[in-house]
Amino acid sequence: MRKIDLCLSSEGSEVILATSSDEKHPPENIIDGNPETFWTTTGMFPQEFIICFHKHVRIERLVIQSYFVQTLKIEKSTSKEPVDFEQWIEKDLVHTEGQLQNEEIMVSEYTL
Repeated sequence: MRKIDLCLSSEGSEVILATSSDEKHPPENIIDGNPETFWTTTGMFPQEFIICFHKHVRIERLVIQSYFVQTLKIEKSTSKEPVDFEQWIEKDLVHTEGQLQNEEIMVSEYTL
């Protein structure tokens, strides 16, 4: 069975909240599928964003690419509205001194 990247705007995903935005690097870049674009924050901490899938999805693997992230916290909700979040994953990332942080997180199958 072919794996699909469900976290793409072309698959119906949508960024419905971001705590900061830069005109040249908006939050929508997170899900555009283009490796040349990215979301940049204002530099204040912590930062967060919410991605809405608009349907229940089964997540088996997360791939996170970032710079200067110390701790990654991922919360989940099965509500149709962005409410009732519960902590799902928390991971301290290795500092890479200006290099891209590549994290692949295998998760037990969980339907959102």
